[in-house]
Amino acid sequence: MGLLDILLGRTKPVLPDLDRLFALPSAAITLEAAAGFTPTGTGAVCFATVEGAAFEQTHREVQALLDADSERWGSARPSDAEGEARAPVELSQDKYGYSWLVSRRSPDQLSDLVNDLHAVNSSMEVNGFGPQLLCSLASFEGEGGKRLALVYLYKRGTFYPFAPLPGDGQRRDNALELQVKAALADDLRMEQDLSRWFPVWGAPGL
Repeated sequence: MGLLDILLGRTKPVLPDLDRLFALPSAAITLEAAAGFTPTGTGAVCFATVEGAAFEQTHREVQALLDADSERWGSARPSDAEGEARAPVELSQDKYGYSWLVSRRSPDQLSDLVNDLHAVNSSMEVNGFGPQLLCSLASFEGEGGKRLALVYLYKRGTFYPFAPLPGDGQRRDNALELQVKAALADDLRMEQDLSRWFPVWGAPGL
């Protein structure tokens, strides 16, 4: 960043650092001690919707990569409601037009889930879809069925908590989010600009 940038108040963009995702397992230990939330085993990568053969090929590559993990399913691979074998990574689209690549593990496999999220992001980067990446998240559950996500902003290299309240009113528990931010300050690089704590309504696992 040059002198002119400093004088004009410009800030140098933060380069994506996917390795920061690997701090999530230690943060989860702090989160459970501070607020009683534990991993659900669900994580997802959100990106601007992409169409075309190049993305379809990337999706197949990611599925093949993660399906090669023989420990993912243990002795029995889960099935969906129709009895079909569940894919290691599922592609879905929310009502706002964003796409999600969803990975599911058992709740005690958070480290493996983080590896999945890192692999999905890395594969999309390598195949030229980095500009479409928006965020990644891991979901947690608390007492009484409360839900919480730790969200990683791809282009900011920072995390923030998102805690939706039950019901259809699209309300969030701001007090809990601030509590979690304070509790995880030593574990994760938290996003200090609260205006960037974007609500991820309808995100997988929430």
